[in-house]
Amino acid sequence: MNQTINFWAVVPAAGVGKRMNADRPKQYLELAGKTVIEHTLSRLLQANIFSAIAVAISEEDPYWPELDIAKNDLIITAPGGKERADSVLSGLKSIREKAKDDDWVLVHDAARPCLTVIDIRLLIDTLVNDDVGGILALSSHDTLKNVQDNAIIGTLDRRTIWRALTPQMFRYGMLKSALEETAGDPRITDEASALEIQGYTPKIVEGRPDNIKITRPEDLALAQFYLEQQ
Repeated sequence: MNQTINFWAVVPAAGVGKRMNADRPKQYLELAGKTVIEHTLSRLLQANIFSAIAVAISEEDPYWPELDIAKNDLIITAPGGKERADSVLSGLKSIREKAKDDDWVLVHDAARPCLTVIDIRLLIDTLVNDDVGGILALSSHDTLKNVQDNAIIGTLDRRTIWRALTPQMFRYGMLKSALEETAGDPRITDEASALEIQGYTPKIVEGRPDNIKITRPEDLALAQFYLEQQ
C-alpha cells in the first residue's frame, strides 16, 4: 500500500432521530453503559488507521461537549448541517488543510455502534487500490415489493438489490466535489448516490448483518444483544 495515502473518517451526527420518540437525539441514548455515539467512535478508533475523525455536530448540541470521547486527540468537531450530505461536506471541509485529494475518507453513521474492526479492514483492503471506492452493503433476503398507495404494483428482483450500510469509502477530492456539485439534490441519501449521479460506479463489499442502524426504539435492545455477542 502507498504509505503516503492517509485514511480519514467522517461521522455525521447532527440528526435529531424523530422516530425514536426520545428526549434526546438517538446518538446520545444509553446503550450498554455508554452513549450510542461513544460506541460508534470507539469502534472507529479501534481500527487504528485514521489520521483524524471529523464528527459533525449540531451547533446547539448540549450533549456532545459532556462526552469524554469528544476530547480525544484524533477527534475533530465540525458544524453539522441541515441534511446528512451537508454534515458530511462540513466534516470534509474541516480536514481540507491536511487531507489530499487521493486520501481515503470513510463516512460512517453515528447510529451504527456495532461496526466491527473486521468490516473496516475488509472495506479498506478490498478497495484501497480502486479508482472510486465503494460501500459496505448487505444482499436482500426478503421478497421486495414495489408499492404505490398501499397497493403492490410489482415485485423487484432481489438478486440485484442490496441494502446500503456504512462506512462508505471514497477518495477525498472526488467525494468533496461530488457533494458540492449535488448540494440540495433530494436524491442524495448517502455518499454513494452523490458519486453515482456524477457518473461513477462505486463498488459493493458485503458487510456483516449485525452492523445495524439504530432508528426505532426496539433497535436499542437488538444493538445491545449484538454488542454482547461480539
